[in-house]
Amino acid sequence: MTSDAILAHLDDWGIEYTRFDHAPLRTVEDAKKIQHQLLSTDQGGGHIKNLYLRDHKKKNILVVAEQDCVIDLKGLHKTLGTGRLSFGSKDRLMDALGVRPGAVTPLAMINGVKSGVELFIDKTLQDRDVIYVHPLVNDRTLGLSIDGLNAFFPIINVTPNWVEL
Repeated sequence: MTSDAILAHLDDWGIEYTRFDHAPLRTVEDAKKIQHQLLSTDQGGGHIKNLYLRDHKKKNILVVAEQDCVIDLKGLHKTLGTGRLSFGSKDRLMDALGVRPGAVTPLAMINGVKSGVELFIDKTLQDRDVIYVHPLVNDRTLGLSIDGLNAFFPIINVTPNWVEL
């Protein structure tokens, strides 16, 4: 799935978004440098980080959290109810979610649902007016309402697990 294709799907499904084009972002630190360009940044915007993980049973997991959330990777498996966790390789990331490092996003679940990726999202994001996500590439960012994000998941047959991180 290409970035343009997912944007076309969002348009077809009536999910509104604001699109921002920018230099490629690989890390939260990179993203923080351009956040002043994004609308609603100080009006309830949720800037996120996305972690592609695998447990020792080879289960694929996507964790979405506030960008500054401190995540204890050693204890996270207890919160998520999984086996011990480690970061997935870039090759597995491409196979499971169809994205490269730096472009990981909850929208990649459009691919991840086919490979059994389980999605966990920090509950604190439910209170945000806008969530900023990549549309499968890291040189674009979309501002989506939380309602828009929640409308996306059932369309692609994904049930996110909202957890306290």
